[in-house]
Amino acid sequence: MKNEKNKVALWSVMAAVFLTSSKLLIGIITGSLGILSEALHSALDLVAALITYISVQISDKPADEDHHYGHGKIENLSAFFETVLLLITCFWIIFEAVNRLISGKTHIEISIWSYVVVATSIIIDFTRSRALRRVAKKYNSQALEADALHFSTDIWSSTVVLIGLIFAQFGFFFADSIAALAVGVIVIYVSYRLGKRAIDVLLDKAPLTTYQVIEKAIKEITEISHFHDIKIRSAGADTFVEVNIHVKPELNIKEAHQIAHKAEEVILKIVERCEVHIHIEPEDNID
Repeated sequence: MKNEKNKVALWSVMAAVFLTSSKLLIGIITGSLGILSEALHSALDLVAALITYISVQISDKPADEDHHYGHGKIENLSAFFETVLLLITCFWIIFEAVNRLISGKTHIEISIWSYVVVATSIIIDFTRSRALRRVAKKYNSQALEADALHFSTDIWSSTVVLIGLIFAQFGFFFADSIAALAVGVIVIYVSYRLGKRAIDVLLDKAPLTTYQVIEKAIKEITEISHFHDIKIRSAGADTFVEVNIHVKPELNIKEAHQIAHKAEEVILKIVERCEVHIHIEPEDNID
């Protein structure tokens, strides 16, 4: 598992190095703000990919004396850092684009390499976002999922830049700056999605869908007369569930334990990589 996660994260880093250097070179040569904004975007993609690569090295380490719930939240912290980096990108892109449109300095030099670097970027981003999404889904990795979402939006932003270059080819140079503004809007949207999910996990917000599914499953266990205080928290790929159940008071310890074990198995079938803690109480002890 760890080798596959490391491999796809390392491939993402290498792709980011290539795209950043090629976009920066062509952007400087042509003066295209669209390509330069994409170069900066890719540079921050590189930092984000490095953060992700480091986080997946740490996240699967087992619990220890200092981290009783393991190291999974390093992935959520990584996703949050990606959000910050994306917002920094966005502010620069929008500022520069608006400045060019106001000043009228929108002229750029178009060459065949402008199209080559943008088209190559689309192909590489499609390939790596697909690979990242597959491994993220397989191992429930938020860091890799954030990278996948990050790079899938790069496809759209690169497409917008490509359209801007085509318009500029026919003398509509302002289209390049407008394309850069569109990239900025896309980045804001991605930042919101990434940031909200990362912060929710870091603040231990219970996932509503998971809560409802677990609640429904426990209700179907007839041996449990009542249950309450379902608590769910996530840390990277791991989920921790706590619940209080009430059973008939005449049951012995072994019988009560078997019911708790049944409830635990039901939850484990619903949630992958889950650790369950069940507290048992007699049914006549309901507040």
